[in-house]
Amino acid sequence: MNNSPKIIISGGGTGGHIFPAVAIANALRRLRPGCEILFVGANGRMEMEKVPAAGYQIRGLNISGIQRGSILKNLVLPFKIIGSIRHALRILKEFKPDAAVGVGGYASGPLLYAASLRNIPYLIQEQNSYAGKTNKWLSKKARKICVAFDGMEEFFPAAAILKTGNPVRTDVVNIEGKREQGAALLDLDPNKKTILVTGGSLGAGTLNKSIEKHLSEIISSDVQVIWQTGKFYYKGILERLGPGRHPNVRVMEFLNQMDLAYAAADVIISRAGAGTIAELCLIGKPVILVPSPNVAEDHQTKNAMALVKNKAALLINDRSAEDTLVREALALLKNAPLAKELGENINRMALADADEVIAAEVLKLADQNK
Repeated sequence: MNNSPKIIISGGGTGGHIFPAVAIANALRRLRPGCEILFVGANGRMEMEKVPAAGYQIRGLNISGIQRGSILKNLVLPFKIIGSIRHALRILKEFKPDAAVGVGGYASGPLLYAASLRNIPYLIQEQNSYAGKTNKWLSKKARKICVAFDGMEEFFPAAAILKTGNPVRTDVVNIEGKREQGAALLDLDPNKKTILVTGGSLGAGTLNKSIEKHLSEIISSDVQVIWQTGKFYYKGILERLGPGRHPNVRVMEFLNQMDLAYAAADVIISRAGAGTIAELCLIGKPVILVPSPNVAEDHQTKNAMALVKNKAALLINDRSAEDTLVREALALLKNAPLAKELGENINRMALADADEVIAAEVLKLADQNK
C-alpha cells in the first residue's frame, strides 16, 4: 500500500463542482493522511479562489467553454484546448500523480485527456443524471465512473460504473433537532409553516420573480418565507419591497448557515443542480424543484425527473413557475399526507458517505498504479 500517494483533482466552474471536489480531497486526507493533493482548475473561475480557501494548492489552465453569441471567442477555443492539454501535460510531468480525478467543469477535459496520454489511471465523478459530452468521451479510458443516479449505462461502460451518490457538505445536512435554533437565528416562529426558497449563491431570477409577484398571498396565508435571493438580485428586491417588511418574510442575499435554514423549513423550493439534490435527499423534506433551463443538455430537468418518477419531489418548469409556483407551495403545506410521502421518498434516495466511497476508489487506483 502506498501511504503517500499523489492525487490530482480537476474541475470546477461552479460550487456544484467545487464542493464535491473538496469533499473528496478531505476524505482522501482522512483515509490516507500522508497523501499529496493538487487541484487543477480554469483560470478566472470560482475554484481558483475557493480551493486555496479550503487549504489546497491549485494550478490554472487557460480554458473556457463554448460562448453563446460570440463567434470570435469560439474560433479561438480549439487553440485554448490544445494549449490547455500541453499545460496539463507539464503539470503531470512535474507533479507525477499516481491517479487523477475529474469532477466536471472546463479543466477536467484537458487534464484527464493528458492523463490518458501519460497512462495515469483516472476516475470520473459524474454528478448529473444526464452525462455531458466530455465525460462520455473521457469515460472510454476511465478506470472507474462514480455516479449518483440509476440508468447511467446509457452513457458509460457498465463495467466501470459505481453508484456512490454525490459528496455533500456534511455540516449543511446535519439538521436534526435544529428547527428552533434555525427559527431563532432568522427571528421566525418555529410553530408557523415555513417555505425556504433558494437559488444558490448567485440566485435564480425565476424563483425571485415568482416569490415577489405572489408575496402577498404567502403573507395572507400566515406562512413564513426564508427567501435567499442571491447577490445579483438582493439590492433590487430590497428596494422594491421598501421598508417595513412583514415579520413573516426574511430576505437574505446568502445563507451562511444553510443547515439552520433547512431545519426551519417545512417545504423547500430549489433549482435542481446535482449537488443540491444530494443535500435535499439527505435532509428528507418535501421539495418543489424548478430546473434551470440555462444549463447544458437541460440536465437539471433530467436530475429532477429522476426524483419525480420515484414520487420524491414535485417539478414545475421554469416557464410556468411565475404563475404557479407559490400556489403549489401553499397547497403542499396544507396537504400533510403528500408532504409526508415526498419527504420519506426523497430520503430513501439518499446515499451517505459518497466522499469516502469515492476517495477509497481513488486510492485503489493509486495503489494499483504503484
